[in-house]
Formats: sequence, C-alpha cells, structure tokens
Amino acid sequence: MEFRFGVDLITFYHPSFWGAEDRQSFEKVALGDPRRFWDRIAESVLAAGITGVEVTFPPGDWETAVRTFGSPGQFSEYLKGAGIELISGFFGGLEEHEDPLNPDTQRQILEEASRYAEFLGESKGVLVSGMPMRKKGTAGEPNFVDFDYVKAVSDLVNQIGATTQRHGVRLALHPEVGSVFCVRRDIDLFLALTDPAYVDFCPDTAHIFLGGVSPVEVLADHYERVTIAHFKDAVGRWPNDDDVNEKRFELEAEYFKAVGKGDVDWAGWIDGLDRAGYTGWTILELDAAANPIPDMIEARQFVERIAASRK
Repeated sequence: MEFRFGVDLITFYHPSFWGAEDRQSFEKVALGDPRRFWDRIAESVLAAGITGVEVTFPPGDWETAVRTFGSPGQFSEYLKGAGIELISGFFGGLEEHEDPLNPDTQRQILEEASRYAEFLGESKGVLVSGMPMRKKGTAGEPNFVDFDYVKAVSDLVNQIGATTQRHGVRLALHPEVGSVFCVRRDIDLFLALTDPAYVDFCPDTAHIFLGGVSPVEVLADHYERVTIAHFKDAVGRWPNDDDVNEKRFELEAEYFKAVGKGDVDWAGWIDGLDRAGYTGWTILELDAAANPIPDMIEARQFVERIAASRK
C-alpha cells in the first residue's frame, strides 16, 4: 500500500509552538500575522515529509485563509507553490448549531456548507463533517437518538452532500466522540440511512476505538464508503454520558494519543485499507503538538514501518 500523508492543522495549535502562553495568546499571534502563520505551517509540513493538509476551525480555517490570500484560488496556488495539496476541510456546522432540525438552522447549515465547498472546489477536496452532539437530557425528559431522529438528520446530511457535490466536493461523515455518530450502532444506522451517492465516510481510528469497537471491524463493513481516513491513536473507552460529553474537550487528552502510542490495531487497520483498495489520503492527527515536526515524522515513520512489516 502506498501512502499519501496529510495532516490536520489542529496539529499546530499548541501555544508553545508559537511562543504563546495559552490558547487565547496563540490565536492572537496567529491572527495578528496570518501570513507568518501559514508560512510556518507550510514549512513544518514539508519538513516532516508530508504533502497535504486539512484545514479546520480557526485560525487554520478556510475563511481565515481566504482573508489572508484574497481568494480560494490564490490560497490554492500558495499551497501548490509550496508543494502542498489542500486535501479537505473539517465542517462543524452540524456540530455547532443547537438545533440542526430547525428549518431556519438547516438553511444556514446548507449555506455554510455551500460556501465551504466552493472554497474546497478549487482543489476537489473533501468536506469532512462532524455530526450533532448528543444533547443532555434529564431523568424525566431523556433525549433519545432513535430512528425518527436519525432519519431526520440523515435527510439533512443527504441535502448537504447534494449541495457540496454541485461544487465537485464529496461529503464525508466523521465519528466524533460524544456525537450522535460515535458508537457502532449509530455509525451503522446513519450510513444505512444516508445516500452513498452523496455521502461518504471518514473513519477516525481513535474516535471509533473510543466508541468501544475496533476500527478494523467498522472498516470491514463500510470500506466502500471510505474516501478519506484520519489516523489517530487512543486508549480506554469514552464514557459517552451527558456530563462527560459536555466537557469532552477538557477530557480528550486523557484518551487521545499520537499514532503508535495507544491501543489501536494498526496492522489490522492498514491491512483492511489495503484489502479494500484504498487509495485516499492518510491524514495524521496530532492534537496541538508542542513539537509538531518530530511528532509528525515519528507518526509517519510508524505507519510506514507497520506497512512494510506486512510485506
């Protein structure tokens, strides 16, 4: 199996990499001199032997990129000139809005997805979408992810997929811990109720693992929907209760690990991708790495060693 390595830009969000003390200071540095921000990312990506990037939430987001370079085309040309491809972009519209089933909210989500897809259309990238987070219920009024809810959200997801496809961009669902697309039943149900002509799957090894099942098993059942994949490690099992999900960003560091530092079955995962004939990008995810260049190199070389050991 031949690899094309990319990296999610969240890798570069550790304040110390920018000489900042905290997240707020880091964002001030990045937005204060956005061209320097993008230049340093490009230099670091290439130094690690990686050739693609996935844009994410601010400051490494698509709107900041357009403001910095003037247009989607100019940003695409900037990356190409550096020898880097724009692979994909993470879309948080379904995750961020309080009620994705509200008609007005749905129109807003579709508009946001269309603008994002227009940006990615310059490179024929993939729109990787999070899903709605589970809502906290009460003992008297629990919130269920039942068939009716899944059907309603799936109808919206299909519409998003049709919208992005008009720009030549595929939509791929990402299994975020704490979301309605996290545990095995939810993944199977949403993929059953969304149209494969419009909706793909972006398996994330760490998030699936934390949902209590091997990513290898999920891949075996849904490999034909996979157009892009996130490589990330993890330990343990996500509690997936309302209180934990509300504090997930504070707790994720306890569970997420760099590739090769956790309990994901990497040999089985790579073997499954190979058997499926996967030719997409290998997106390495290292959440806010203090030393991103050596960490990316280590993760890339680990994947290459595992692949080589299978031959």
